[in-house]
Amino acid sequence: MATQIIFEKLAKQLRLPVMAAPLFIISVPKLVIAQCKAGIIGSFPALNARDNGNAEPVLEKWLKEITEELDKYNQKNPDKPAAPFAVNQIVHRSNSRLRRDIDICVKWEVPLWITSLGAREEVNEAAHSCGALVFHDVINNTFAKKAIMKGADGLIAVASGAGGHAGNLSPFALVDEIRSWFNGPLLLSGSISTGQSLMAALALGANLGYIGTPFIATKEANADQKYKEMLITCSSENIINSSLFTGVPGNYLGPSIEAAGLDITNLPVASPDTMNFDELSNKPKAWKEIWGSGQGISPIKSILSTENLVTRIENEFLECKNYIKMET
Repeated sequence: MATQIIFEKLAKQLRLPVMAAPLFIISVPKLVIAQCKAGIIGSFPALNARDNGNAEPVLEKWLKEITEELDKYNQKNPDKPAAPFAVNQIVHRSNSRLRRDIDICVKWEVPLWITSLGAREEVNEAAHSCGALVFHDVINNTFAKKAIMKGADGLIAVASGAGGHAGNLSPFALVDEIRSWFNGPLLLSGSISTGQSLMAALALGANLGYIGTPFIATKEANADQKYKEMLITCSSENIINSSLFTGVPGNYLGPSIEAAGLDITNLPVASPDTMNFDELSNKPKAWKEIWGSGQGISPIKSILSTENLVTRIENEFLECKNYIKMET
């Protein structure tokens, strides 16, 4: 009950019912700060803060920068404060930084945590020790039940069509199955790129939409310019699902795979046992040259500022909301 009250209070503070998904390499403080100032929850993967020989953990510097900048913004805008931010922890056995990153997030009292690729009680307990809420991303109902059993506060339903490590279930089926037993905070991921698709996510039973790919094509995103331009020129027909690059099925831009000299019609299948996040940190090619994307890319027509992207989605959302009122 306490979790639900905290979450409802949080949701009321948002300009739009949206959490920006953490994008590997792409989500950096500049983007997260812009998302929060635009009134939606910003996020980044802890592993994006690569130390590269620095004496002080880069994650520490990032959290200091984000916290101080948002505090400064809130002092100047008491009637319109920034939204909170989230940090994504990859809870996979190959992530040797996990314990250290958890301790840093507790120290900085990160308000929202996203956990991926494994549900672990000790991670949830650490988050709760600093008053944070934990959202675990899942691709099916079995994983959803395990996550809540191990102490997660909410769920991120990663449905078919999502970018990165996407599930293969329809959002209709996935949300229905989860909502049959879970009444807590639920976010939905999968081709949410417009105000209309955001409204549809809420109609299905989600509390927030979880939006990733459109933020790649923003001015604040740490993405190659060619990557941003490819999102504008491609459509859902260009999205390829493959396990080759990380060991887990994910959605990628076909032209980026072809540019790497691979045949998109005959990609090898990789085993989940090959996933290694320590290795990925040292081999950025897998993520810098093979570009992830969800299927909902047709609405991406230009490279916008984060503020303008959120405004575009907000206008569509309000127009859809007004239309529904008129029809009823």
